Amino acid sequence: MPELPEVAALAEHLREHAVYRPVARVDVASMSAVKTVDPPIQQLVGRVVTGAARYGKFLAVEFADRPDEPLHLVTHLSRAGWLRWHDSASTAPPKPGKGPLALRVHLDQVGGPGFDLTEAGTQKRLAVYLVRDPQEVPGIANLGPDALAITRDEFADLLAGRSERLKTLLVEQSVLAGIGNAYSDEILHTAKLSPYATAGRLTEEQIDALYAALRSVLTDAVERSVGMKAAELKGEKRAGLRVHARTGLPCPVCGEAVREVSFATKSFQYCPGCQTGGRPLADRRLSRLVR
Repeated sequence: MPELPEVAALAEHLREHAVYRPVARVDVASMSAVKTVDPPIQQLVGRVVTGAARYGKFLAVEFADRPDEPLHLVTHLSRAGWLRWHDSASTAPPKPGKGPLALRVHLDQVGGPGFDLTEAGTQKRLAVYLVRDPQEVPGIANLGPDALAITRDEFADLLAGRSERLKTLLVEQSVLAGIGNAYSDEILHTAKLSPYATAGRLTEEQIDALYAALRSVLTDAVERSVGMKAAELKGEKRAGLRVHARTGLPCPVCGEAVREVSFATKSFQYCPGCQTGGRPLADRRLSRLVR
């Protein structure tokens, strides 16, 4: 799933390649992906891209060429969605429901440059909204503070008194926006904290370590990602991970094998040597440390 660093890089890529270009045509290949009807998606035709922005893990393409009628094409890429830039595209409209394409935006001219929103797999969760204000998107309206904008004191206040496990809290977008499964694993590993540690019971030193890890992991990932081509971002993300999706491989810090906790539809990874005092976590929801 694209998280804060990848969405920030995609927004920068659009600012570099799409700004000042008019929309020539919009092809909708998946009607289920489009979650809004007013304004209609075809109202983008003739509008000029003026910017791109990130809201948590949401990506927004901005059309403010008519200040009295701004539009924002907002997408949440979910688990298997992606934005693909193209320098040229087929002029034939795509067949709905065929292949991974959900929406295509032609810029300058039909068949010219532009971008596709795609989604692999059978679970179609990619969501597209055309709105006058990004706050009209429910997921954006409910976002907590951005993970790279929150201060250390604000972060401490956010944790105070909370009973959630750290892993649960870090990925809850209404609490803290932008972090998903992969980077939460990396942040907790860098901070040397158990995914099952209770958020409201951290010491001041642990809060310092967690906040520093949050800043360093996300900032480093953004710096590596911004400026890369959209097609290269997934590989860059995988290359920068130390524990996530590395089950069974040696931890690059202590050498112990990375372990996994699996749930019904997802899993997370951690290092027992770095994070849980050498003790493995039981592989079930809301588990305590195995003794």
